[in-house]
Amino acid sequence: MSKLETKLNNFTNALQRLKEAAIELEKDDASDVVRDGLIQRFEFTYELAWKTTKQYLEEVGIVDNNSPKAVIKAAYAQNLIFNEQNWLLMLNDRNLTSHVYKEEIAEEIAERITDYYINEFEKLLSKLQV
Repeated sequence: MSKLETKLNNFTNALQRLKEAAIELEKDDASDVVRDGLIQRFEFTYELAWKTTKQYLEEVGIVDNNSPKAVIKAAYAQNLIFNEQNWLLMLNDRNLTSHVYKEEIAEEIAERITDYYINEFEKLLSKLQV
């Protein structure tokens, strides 16, 4: 299995786990622990998304993208992602979840994960698997 195939497999598995957490969060009796688990799975999925994209770009000859922001910009230029602003917001949210914890921010980020980010991950994954 190539490096890209391994990363794609890990990204696929992480996204599936994120979607499972989103389903649990939709339940009426979902707790803050479920929300926090969703956010943690988002962090992991985001890391795998940008690193898998970086590997893909390198395999097609696009190198020197060593930060998430550089990879997002290159992915947008290569039509791997379509909504650069969502991805930049996702990067900001990822940084917030790692360094700051406030209840209202956690709620807002959880909502964006379920409303937008999972869909963005799915679209990227389908482009990378072609």
